[in-house]
Amino acid sequence: MKIAVLIPCYNESKTISKVVSDYKEVLPNADIYVYDNNSMDGTDEIARNAGAIVRYEYRQGKGNVIRQMFRDIDADCYLMIDGDDTYPKENAPEMVDLVLNKGVDMVIGDRLSSTYFKENKRPFHNFGNSLVCSLINRLFHSDVHDIMTGYRAFSRLFVKHFPVLSKGFEIETEMTIHALDKNFLIEEIPILYRDRPEGSVSKLNTYSDGVKVLMTIVLLFRDYKPFIFFSVISAGFLVTSIALFVPILLEYLHSGLVPRFPTLIISGLIATFGLLFFFCGLILEVITKKHKQLFEILMNK
Repeated sequence: MKIAVLIPCYNESKTISKVVSDYKEVLPNADIYVYDNNSMDGTDEIARNAGAIVRYEYRQGKGNVIRQMFRDIDADCYLMIDGDDTYPKENAPEMVDLVLNKGVDMVIGDRLSSTYFKENKRPFHNFGNSLVCSLINRLFHSDVHDIMTGYRAFSRLFVKHFPVLSKGFEIETEMTIHALDKNFLIEEIPILYRDRPEGSVSKLNTYSDGVKVLMTIVLLFRDYKPFIFFSVISAGFLVTSIALFVPILLEYLHSGLVPRFPTLIISGLIATFGLLFFFCGLILEVITKKHKQLFEILMNK
């Protein structure tokens, strides 16, 4: 069984040597891949000297790096970690075992159920993680405890059938929603998260990357559950239309006159838009279901 440890890196010279050494120790038979994403601090040389296989991805962004890793590397189990030394090596063998011997498609290293809120010193990151988890669990009727963690193990089946569309830190959100929608087997194990060591700087921008993650959730919800998405918009238009139409109708019933034709016309147009959105959602739902069927057929080949 071939195991690949995937480490996307951007300016992690402070920690990458320890990370590579730690995972070589707990997974001595694994290949350790470090994909350098335009680092300017010598991360690649330090990783190479520590014994990693170093490759390069010049399109900036974690999503771009993960896409290239998944395309390039063939393995039976893939363990993805960050190069910032925030994830404990002790959980790696268990995560790999769940993939290789239990057939789990995605093992999630759950930080939020253990030490994350105590260790992480960025309150908006804490709020953002909780918000993302809550949104996804409500929208996709799931019970995932940590959506944004970068500590995961994957089966070959998942890696080779996951269409990566994200370019940046939205990648974890995208892969979680894809796994939920396509009914991949997911398991979570609590891990003891630790904050970055002194001198190591997070590349995640709380506000701009947070907005990207939230937009990713909205767009993926539209793509994966179009009927619900467009029905909500349709309902908004129809309620507005009714609110405009009812006073005109009551006045007509009372006096037999329709003095506000512009409002009546606008009400009719808004109702038409509402019906269009409803039928768009209905059509797209059928297309989405067909795509799911084709995806299942593809996975059986």
